[in-house]
Amino acid sequence: MGVALARPACGDPIRMRTLILVMLGGAFGTGLRYSLSSLVHLAIKQPKFPLATFIVNLSGSFLIGLLVEAFASRFPVSPSARATVLVGVLGGYTTFSSFSFETFSLIRQGDFWLAALNVSASVLLGLAAVWAGMRFAQVI
Repeated sequence: MGVALARPACGDPIRMRTLILVMLGGAFGTGLRYSLSSLVHLAIKQPKFPLATFIVNLSGSFLIGLLVEAFASRFPVSPSARATVLVGVLGGYTTFSSFSFETFSLIRQGDFWLAALNVSASVLLGLAAVWAGMRFAQVI
Protein backbone atom coordinates (compact mmCIF):
# COMPACT_ATOMS: atom_id res chain seq x y z
CA MET A 1 0.00 0.00 0.00
CA GLY A 2 1.77 3.13 -1.20
CA VAL A 3 1.20 6.69 -0.12
CA ALA A 4 0.50 7.98 -3.62
CA LEU A 5 -3.28 7.89 -3.40
CA ALA A 6 -4.52 9.86 -6.38
CA ARG A 7 -3.98 9.42 -10.08
CA PRO A 8 -2.75 12.43 -12.08
CA ALA A 9 -5.36 15.06 -12.89
CA CYS A 10 -6.06 14.29 -16.55
CA GLY A 11 -8.86 16.80 -17.09
CA ASP A 12 -11.16 15.25 -14.47
CA PRO A 13 -12.43 18.10 -12.22
CA ILE A 14 -12.27 15.97 -9.07
CA ARG A 15 -8.70 14.92 -9.77
CA MET A 16 -7.79 18.51 -10.66
CA ARG A 17 -9.25 19.70 -7.33
CA THR A 18 -7.27 17.00 -5.52
CA LEU A 19 -4.10 18.05 -7.34
CA ILE A 20 -4.61 21.66 -6.27
CA LEU A 21 -5.31 20.61 -2.67
CA VAL A 22 -2.19 18.41 -2.64
CA MET A 23 -0.12 21.33 -3.95
CA LEU A 24 -1.52 23.68 -1.29
CA GLY A 25 -0.92 21.03 1.36
CA GLY A 26 2.65 20.69 0.12
CA ALA A 27 3.21 24.42 0.51
CA PHE A 28 1.79 24.26 4.04
CA GLY A 29 4.01 21.26 4.92
CA THR A 30 7.07 23.01 3.55
CA GLY A 31 6.27 26.02 5.72
CA LEU A 32 5.96 23.75 8.75
CA ARG A 33 9.34 22.15 7.99
CA TYR A 34 11.01 25.54 7.57
CA SER A 35 9.46 26.87 10.79
CA LEU A 36 10.46 23.85 12.88
CA SER A 37 13.97 23.86 11.42
CA SER A 38 14.30 27.57 12.19
CA LEU A 39 13.21 27.00 15.79
CA VAL A 40 15.75 24.20 16.24
CA HIS A 41 18.53 26.35 14.77
CA LEU A 42 17.57 29.24 17.07
CA ALA A 43 17.69 26.93 20.10
CA ILE A 44 20.92 25.20 19.11
CA LYS A 45 23.42 27.38 17.30
CA GLN A 46 25.19 25.43 14.54
CA PRO A 47 24.69 21.87 15.74
CA LYS A 48 27.22 19.37 14.40
CA PHE A 49 24.47 16.77 13.95
CA PRO A 50 21.65 17.68 11.50
CA LEU A 51 19.17 17.77 14.37
CA ALA A 52 16.47 19.82 12.63
CA THR A 53 16.25 17.38 9.70
CA PHE A 54 16.38 14.45 12.13
CA ILE A 55 13.45 15.84 14.14
CA VAL A 56 11.44 16.59 10.99
CA ASN A 57 12.05 13.10 9.59
CA LEU A 58 11.10 11.32 12.81
CA SER A 59 8.05 13.48 13.51
CA GLY A 60 6.88 13.11 9.89
CA SER A 61 7.28 9.35 10.11
CA PHE A 62 5.31 9.27 13.36
CA LEU A 63 2.57 11.45 11.88
CA ILE A 64 2.18 9.39 8.72
CA GLY A 65 1.89 6.20 10.78
CA LEU A 66 -0.66 7.82 13.07
CA LEU A 67 -2.74 9.30 10.26
CA VAL A 68 -2.71 6.28 7.95
CA GLU A 69 -4.01 4.12 10.78
CA ALA A 70 -6.50 6.74 11.96
CA PHE A 71 -7.86 7.30 8.44
CA ALA A 72 -8.16 3.55 7.87
CA SER A 73 -9.89 2.66 11.13
CA ARG A 74 -11.23 5.52 13.23
CA PHE A 75 -11.60 8.65 11.13
CA PRO A 76 -12.38 7.74 7.53
CA VAL A 77 -11.77 10.63 5.15
CA SER A 78 -12.28 11.08 1.43
CA PRO A 79 -9.50 10.03 -0.94
CA SER A 80 -9.00 13.71 -1.74
CA ALA A 81 -8.54 14.66 1.93
CA ARG A 82 -6.28 11.66 2.46
CA ALA A 83 -4.08 12.67 -0.48
CA THR A 84 -4.04 16.30 0.67
CA VAL A 85 -2.79 15.42 4.14
CA LEU A 86 -0.55 12.41 3.44
CA VAL A 87 0.91 13.34 0.06
CA GLY A 88 0.59 17.13 0.25
CA VAL A 89 1.17 18.26 3.82
CA LEU A 90 3.42 15.41 4.95
CA GLY A 91 5.12 15.20 1.55
CA GLY A 92 5.97 18.89 1.82
CA TYR A 93 7.01 18.44 5.44
CA THR A 94 9.25 15.46 4.69
CA THR A 95 9.40 12.86 1.96
CA PHE A 96 11.16 10.69 4.53
CA SER A 97 7.76 9.97 6.05
CA SER A 98 6.55 8.45 2.77
CA PHE A 99 9.78 6.49 2.44
CA SER A 100 9.43 5.19 6.01
CA PHE A 101 5.78 4.25 5.60
CA GLU A 102 6.30 2.49 2.28
CA THR A 103 9.25 0.56 3.72
CA PHE A 104 7.20 -0.38 6.78
CA SER A 105 4.36 -1.51 4.51
CA LEU A 106 6.78 -3.84 2.73
CA ILE A 107 7.92 -5.26 6.08
CA ARG A 108 4.29 -5.67 7.22
CA GLN A 109 3.54 -7.61 4.02
CA GLY A 110 6.53 -9.88 4.65
CA ASP A 111 8.58 -8.43 1.78
CA PHE A 112 11.73 -8.09 3.89
CA TRP A 113 14.03 -8.32 0.89
CA LEU A 114 12.23 -5.47 -0.87
CA ALA A 115 12.23 -3.40 2.32
CA ALA A 116 15.98 -3.90 2.74
CA LEU A 117 16.51 -3.11 -0.93
CA ASN A 118 14.44 0.06 -0.62
CA VAL A 119 16.41 1.26 2.42
CA SER A 120 19.87 0.41 1.15
CA ALA A 121 19.28 1.52 -2.43
CA SER A 122 17.60 4.78 -1.38
CA VAL A 123 20.36 5.73 1.03
CA LEU A 124 23.33 4.59 -1.03
CA LEU A 125 22.02 5.77 -4.39
CA GLY A 126 20.81 9.00 -2.79
CA LEU A 127 24.32 9.70 -1.51
CA ALA A 128 25.75 8.77 -4.92
CA ALA A 129 23.25 11.09 -6.62
CA VAL A 130 24.28 13.99 -4.35
CA TRP A 131 27.93 13.30 -5.17
CA ALA A 132 27.16 13.04 -8.92
CA GLY A 133 25.18 16.28 -8.85
CA MET A 134 28.01 18.07 -7.09
CA ARG A 135 30.58 16.69 -9.52
CA PHE A 136 28.40 17.67 -12.47
CA ALA A 137 28.09 21.21 -11.11
CA GLN A 138 31.87 21.38 -10.74
CA VAL A 139 32.40 20.25 -14.32
CA ILE A 140 29.95 22.57 -16.08
